[in-house]
Amino acid sequence: MAQRQDTVSGTDGKPRCGWASADPLYQKYHDTEWGRPLKDDRALFELLTLEGCQAGLSWITVLRKREHYRKVYDGFDPKKIARYTPAKLRKLLADPGIIRHKGKIDASVSNARAYLALVEREGSFAKFLWSFVDGKPKKNRPKGLKDVPSKSPESDAMAKALQKAGFKFVGSTICYAFMQASGMVDDHIVGCHRHRE
Repeated sequence: MAQRQDTVSGTDGKPRCGWASADPLYQKYHDTEWGRPLKDDRALFELLTLEGCQAGLSWITVLRKREHYRKVYDGFDPKKIARYTPAKLRKLLADPGIIRHKGKIDASVSNARAYLALVEREGSFAKFLWSFVDGKPKKNRPKGLKDVPSKSPESDAMAKALQKAGFKFVGSTICYAFMQASGMVDDHIVGCHRHRE
């Protein structure tokens, strides 16, 4: 298996983290979203849901389906998702525009319910999640992709706390990817133009 390059350049010549590939959608996501601090409760719920859907697949698969997810998941409104009926779940399971995995679809509903209970208790999903990095991004300086971990003590703690709160598909590896994507952890490779920013 060929080793992935630490950085890749797009048609604009900018060096990016090697996972961003030459796909324009991936490059746009890398440049405008990945690693930027996200503190909106609903947006964080959407991202955590999509990270769970991605388990075992590549992120580009989810990214290509994200707009359709937003449409069929009512804009990732937790109050609406928490009330999904068995008929709605069957409809989702039959929809080729999303990842048709019964466990992941069922988890999205139970996670919406867990989210609502957590927000009721904690006041803010963002505040709860960001507490695992003391409220500010943890800036790493990975020289290459091999230096980027798949989990951390913080993602272990987040996964444990979310599972205790009733969330599913929130293991430490998923939580670490979520932390990277939401800017809680900055893992842009040293040679990447976003790292220099």
